[in-house]
Amino acid sequence: MREPSFLRTVQAAYDTYGEASRAGLDDRPLDRAMLSTFADLVRAEGTGRPIADLGAGPGHVTAHLDALGLDVYGVDLSPAMVTLARRTHPHLRFVEGTMTALDVADEALGGIVAWYSVIHIPTERLPELFAEFHRALAPGGHILLVFQTGDEPLHLARAFGHDVSLVFHRWPIDRVSDLLRQAGFTEVARMTREPTGATEKVRRGYVLAVKPAGPARA
Repeated sequence: MREPSFLRTVQAAYDTYGEASRAGLDDRPLDRAMLSTFADLVRAEGTGRPIADLGAGPGHVTAHLDALGLDVYGVDLSPAMVTLARRTHPHLRFVEGTMTALDVADEALGGIVAWYSVIHIPTERLPELFAEFHRALAPGGHILLVFQTGDEPLHLARAFGHDVSLVFHRWPIDRVSDLLRQAGFTEVARMTREPTGATEKVRRGYVLAVKPAGPARA
């Protein structure tokens, strides 16, 4: 899949984000619970393949998964974010890349986490994206998607202290689950939570799914 042109806008926005991104998980117990469940399932499946944290940003989720004992690396579109993540977590691997065309062989990954990183993908491109995830995952591999829920995208003209043209897409959790199923995944669990803290305004959705080892269920 060739890199879509809209990703250049996303890259430019996050290249300016830089040091402003210092998000953590200390005050997010439900987030940590979902990551812990994902890690347990990955270890139990035992594919022996690495885990990719797609849209890793400053690397806090990658570092958390590493602390949970997973062989994980981070991928981000933004060179500035990759530089920040490498500086903050020098013992971990972070690479530049796009989730729409992963630089891995078929069935190379044991798991995928996309933590608020699919939100910049237009809805009509989600089937292509999930097909790419399915290609890259080994049978039995798990995927954890986290996103903002809702029916309408949010268009921002200013973010991170800069003028931008950035779209945050939001979807009902059923819609994301249906698209994953159509791509060949089987849902394992889902969760929604209310916004917390001063910066969150809408509900969060979590979908945990697996690429079946045998034929996917219809």
